[in-house]
Amino acid sequence: MKKLFALLLTLAFLLVPLSVNAEDKYFSDEQIEYYKNLGLQGTSVNVYNWGDYISDGSEDYMDAVGEFERLTGATVNYTNFESNENMYSKLVGGGASYDVIVPSDYMIERLIDEDMLLKLDYNNIPNMKYIDPEFLNLFYDPDQLYTVPFNINSTVLIYNTALVDEEPDSWSVLWDEQYRGKVLMFNNSRDAFAIAQALLGQDFNTTNEQDWVNAAQLLAEQKDKVNPVYVMDEVFNLMESGEYAFATYYGGDYLLMVENNEDLAYCFPKEGVNRFYDAFCVPTCCQNKKGAEAFINFMHEPEVAFDNAEFISYRSPNITVEENEESSLYGEEVIYGELPNEQVFRNLPQNIIELENTLWTQVKSGKLSVSNHEQNVKIYTECAVIGGAVVLVVIAKLISNKKKSKEQDLTDLYD
Repeated sequence: MKKLFALLLTLAFLLVPLSVNAEDKYFSDEQIEYYKNLGLQGTSVNVYNWGDYISDGSEDYMDAVGEFERLTGATVNYTNFESNENMYSKLVGGGASYDVIVPSDYMIERLIDEDMLLKLDYNNIPNMKYIDPEFLNLFYDPDQLYTVPFNINSTVLIYNTALVDEEPDSWSVLWDEQYRGKVLMFNNSRDAFAIAQALLGQDFNTTNEQDWVNAAQLLAEQKDKVNPVYVMDEVFNLMESGEYAFATYYGGDYLLMVENNEDLAYCFPKEGVNRFYDAFCVPTCCQNKKGAEAFINFMHEPEVAFDNAEFISYRSPNITVEENEESSLYGEEVIYGELPNEQVFRNLPQNIIELENTLWTQVKSGKLSVSNHEQNVKIYTECAVIGGAVVLVVIAKLISNKKKSKEQDLTDLYD
């Protein structure tokens, strides 16, 4: 009897539609069917993205990579970079193949200029319908051929109210000697130079070489005065520790830091900030373009875009996220607030890029240090004095020898 009951129970279970027992946590049957039918099973998609730039399954957020793999049957090889320059060097260096990259605006311009990006087939990216038109056909991709917008943000000045008495409103506090050893500064040239350029009233995209030299000298002065620590993603742990007074970083990241240290605050310095755009692209080294476009499309599924925005706290160009009043970012000032004197980065001429790189190396190494300059002047002066003395000695000796020779000639004449 028990065996018969067990058999009937098993048959009943098998007759129940699977959809009743396996309702998906995130996606509709239509979405599941779409990704299943792409035919990506067994393929690989190599994604090269910024650190901490995708929801990873922690703190109850979606594991975006894991969900894409589950829906498509593809494998994602996911690696990180710290700066646009780092990413560019890896691409031009060869030896690695990426299907999806996430550069910023000015780097996208450069990659397009150097024929390093493939045009996208937007038929494979139907979720473009969710992108706010405000973020399409922008300066870095005016014909909307190569990119799908991913995130928008700006630079901010983050400060520790436990160590800073007065609320700052200027980048100039990063040169205040009372905060020596307490300043965290961008460890990438473009963002660091932009701060000095803002203080000097320069265009962030100036092609005047002397402007870049002047900005570098100001950064060298900062190194002399406060000896900043140059960081990128390390800024999180260091600023959250409460040991540092100031940090330069990005607005969305401030929201993550303040969760772990309530003493932190931020401001948009009055001299101006950089507003930037990051976007998905497919580089020419891509080996799986279909998989790349599928991954880009997946990242703009409303459920994925929402969790990703919540996880990284950056503004999403996805309308379903922007209009969602349940979003923790909805109306958040550091994300949607008006920016003072905002500027964007553009691709620079090669001579300026090379000059920028050289000057940045000199700033960080201390070669442009004011104290080094003064020491060099002292050395040059001492060398000049010593050299002058040597010249005088040589001249005197020549005169003496000439005089002796003349006296010897007269002696020989009378003899």
